[in-house]
Amino acid sequence: MGNSALKSHLETSQKTGVFQLTEKGLQEFPEELQRLTANLRTVDLSGNKIEVLPAAVGKFLQLKSLSVNSNRLTCLPPEISQLKKLETLSLNGNRIQVLPPGLGQLKALRTLSLSGNQISEFPSGLGSLRNLDLLDLSRNKIHNVPVEVAELQAIEINLNQNQISILSPEISRCPRLKVLRLEENCLELSSIPLSILKESQVSLFSVEGNLFEVKKLRDLDGYDQYMERFTATKKKFA
Repeated sequence: MGNSALKSHLETSQKTGVFQLTEKGLQEFPEELQRLTANLRTVDLSGNKIEVLPAAVGKFLQLKSLSVNSNRLTCLPPEISQLKKLETLSLNGNRIQVLPPGLGQLKALRTLSLSGNQISEFPSGLGSLRNLDLLDLSRNKIHNVPVEVAELQAIEINLNQNQISILSPEISRCPRLKVLRLEENCLELSSIPLSILKESQVSLFSVEGNLFEVKKLRDLDGYDQYMERFTATKKKFA
């Protein structure tokens, strides 16, 4: 991309607080953006070939939304934890394997989207994200949802298209969880914790494409309680 085109983008961004440069073949995070650390509220660099987010990303203290979907990232810099105003972090379609421990410091975060990466372990340390509405970990390589999941404050957790065969009953203790998506995993009927049906807040439990027929859920203790929540929610939005 020519310097003049980038320059005009930067000038516009200085006024609007929005920098969007998608599908331009960028191989690195534009260094020139660092001049706008005080202005930018939204950065979208999706559909490029960026392999590394620089440590300087931590200087964008006004940033509310960062989208780097469909790039070539393999990890995130620890400095990302400095973005205290960040509400949306969207990193779908990269090659990320693990998340930095400091991600739990992003207290304003509402949406954390990591679909289509190479994450093999359920991320820990996200329980401190009190405002989290959506955690999207679909299309990864996760096998096990551990006990620590109980700390999550998310309203929706999307785990579709992983390799999950073990689901901790503690997931039913997530205080705000309403939507739990587990389609196309490796769950047996016996792996479904009854507490999700009986005791949780979950009103949409999506398990198509596992190692059992969905209609068999009806035989489980607690299915009636789950259906009451499901129906009540449907009525509310009808």
